[in-house]
This record gives sequence, structure tokens and C-alpha cells, in this order.
Amino acid sequence: MKRFVVALAVTLTCASASAESPADTVRIGVIGPFTGGSADFGIPMLNGVKLAVDEINSVGGYLGRKLELVIKDDRADPAAGRAAAEAMRSEHVVAAIAFCNTGVAMKSIDVFQTAKIPLIVPCATGTPITTTYPAKDSYIFRTSARDEIQAPFVVKDIVRRGWKRVAVLADRSGYGEAGLKDVKGALEKQGLTPAYVGRFDVGVKDLTAEMKEARAAAANVVFTYTVGPENAVVARAREQIKWKVPIVGPWTLSFPFFIDGAGSLAEGALMVQTFIAEPSNERRTSFLSSYSKTYKTPRIPVPMAAAQAYDSIYILTYALLGIRGGDFSGPAVKEALENIRRTYYGVVATYEKPFSAADKDAIDESMLVLGEVKKGQVTFAYPESARKNLLVQRKKAS
Repeated sequence: MKRFVVALAVTLTCASASAESPADTVRIGVIGPFTGGSADFGIPMLNGVKLAVDEINSVGGYLGRKLELVIKDDRADPAAGRAAAEAMRSEHVVAAIAFCNTGVAMKSIDVFQTAKIPLIVPCATGTPITTTYPAKDSYIFRTSARDEIQAPFVVKDIVRRGWKRVAVLADRSGYGEAGLKDVKGALEKQGLTPAYVGRFDVGVKDLTAEMKEARAAAANVVFTYTVGPENAVVARAREQIKWKVPIVGPWTLSFPFFIDGAGSLAEGALMVQTFIAEPSNERRTSFLSSYSKTYKTPRIPVPMAAAQAYDSIYILTYALLGIRGGDFSGPAVKEALENIRRTYYGVVATYEKPFSAADKDAIDESMLVLGEVKKGQVTFAYPESARKNLLVQRKKAS
């Protein structure tokens, strides 16, 4: 990311000409599942945050003040997430980058809202996260694609393919509950209702009975809404009953839990993506190279989590640069995020005005592409999506 770090350095140098450079740091909270069942995407999220912070600090941080991370592990447990959120009150953070799991986020967002600590959610996609509070009053921002746009994106594609008898399999977590609601809403807009709806508990080991019921309902596509190994359980159940039905879903079908857990049974699965780990342009090539070298891995387990978290740190930094007089109070940071003056040329998107007082979601449907599992990797489902990916997308003007 050399060119973009240099550009930020120029911005920081110009800004610091008229500002003092205190010796203390700018503290940013980070909460996510860094151990436990959701660590597959919690760790990439954390690594994306660290990579961006290291780059920014290498050119002077914020006006000479280093960015300092206050990291808390929520283990994908709502109670642990809330405890971590409560702890941020006394950590003097200017904002937090937090949450991979919708259920954890929903248990904790009121803490940030009440404390007036701006929260940027880089991974969790449940629609209620950014709709619980009126937009103009909300301190809850997001850089991931909410389910309210993911579900219609997938539904439009399956209708285009002629798959109109949809079986929905959703877990009973906060994520599955919100996702099921969004899928039903998206189908309704297409004049459809689910051919079958199956619910299951997180941790289920066998879904053969549910798949048989879906087949008996004459479904011709299975839409899953779950985060972890359960997606692989769906694929194995399909194989068990010798049913060649396609599997589609949100971004969670790109997780190792599914691709590695299901092995060859994951082939052909379709899912929503904001970022596919292919070096399609300079920004993405630099990011992928930096991540690989820093963390000594040829493959990011969940690239979207890393890229969205990375962009979140830069978006926050650009917002802080708009604050005059060193006022890092919650209301000042919230207003700065809603009125970012400089365009950030990010990895996932070009962020000209990612947030506003009326819109707390940085990603819109125009930025989405359809991914497909091919030979154990996620790639573009359509050639036109690959061509679209050559240009980093911008949010449509509202």
C-alpha cells in the first residue's frame, strides 16, 4: 500500500503544520472473536486492523500521536462481548472497531450508544445493528454489507437463474433470525414465498431430516443462513440424500468452516462478496501482498473480514483529521465520521462519503459481487463481475 500510505503521510504532514503534537496516543478499541468458534474470521479482522494501524503509525500516526489498540476477545459469546464493550468505557477510546457476530453485536450496541462512543462494525451483517437507533442519533456505523442488501442480491440472482422454489435453512442465532427475515422479505418482493423453512440450533451435527423435507417440498435451491460449521453440515446432508440442489447464501459461505469443512461438496456454492482475494488492481494487490508478508500466509482465511477492518481504520483516521481543536469527544467523532472531507481510496471500495447523519452503512448493493467456490477457492461467479472488480466501487449517491 506504499502509494496510499505516502498520500496519508502528506495529509498528516499538512495538517500537523497548524496543530500541536501531544506525546500521548490515540486509543481505539477492538472487539472480536479472536479465540473460539468464530476465530476464523475474527483473526483476519484483527490482522486487518493491525496492518492499517502499523502503516499509519509508520508515517507519524495522527499528527504525531501513535494509534494504540485496546483489544478485547469476545469469543463469539454475547455476554463476553458485552463485558468487553463495558470495559471500553474506562479505556478512553475515541472509537471502537468491533464485532463479527450479529448476536454479540446486538447484545452490546446499547453500551456504545449510551456512552456515546462511535462504533464501526467491520464484519457483523445483521440488519438490526444499524437500524436499532434512528440514524441521526446513532453512534453505530458499519463497513460490512448488511443482510438487508445481501439477501435481495442473492434472491435476484437465483430468480434470474430460474430457481424459484427456495428452501431456507437458518440457525436460531441472532444472525440466522435476522437473515431469515431479510430472505423472506427479498422473496416477497419477487412475488415468492419459501418452499420450505428449516430452523436449527448452532452446533447441529446432522440436517438430513431437514434436507429431506426441503426436497419433498420440491425446492430447487437451498439458501442457508448460518455462520459456522453448520454450512458444511448442510452440504453433507445434501450428499447423504443424493440431492444435487445448488447451495447459495450470504458471505459466510466463503468461510473456511464451509469450504474446508465440506471439501469437494462446497464446489459451486454461490455467495455474496464485497472483496475477493484476487490481485485485480494496485490497491488490492498491495494489500494482499502486505498481509501475506506480515502474517506469513499465502491465503487469508476470510479476506472480506480483513479488508473491511483494514478500511475501517483508515476511514476512522480520515474522520479524525477533520476534527479541529483536538476534540475527541463521542459527539465530535460521530460528526466527523458523518462528514469525512477527504476521499479514501480503500481496498474494498472508494469511500467518498461513506457515512452521513442519515446513513450509517458504508456499503451499498452496487458494491456487491457474486462469488463461487471453485477448486476450494472463492472466485467470481460471472466474468462481468471480474471485469467490474478491476475498478474499486463507489457508493451510489443517495
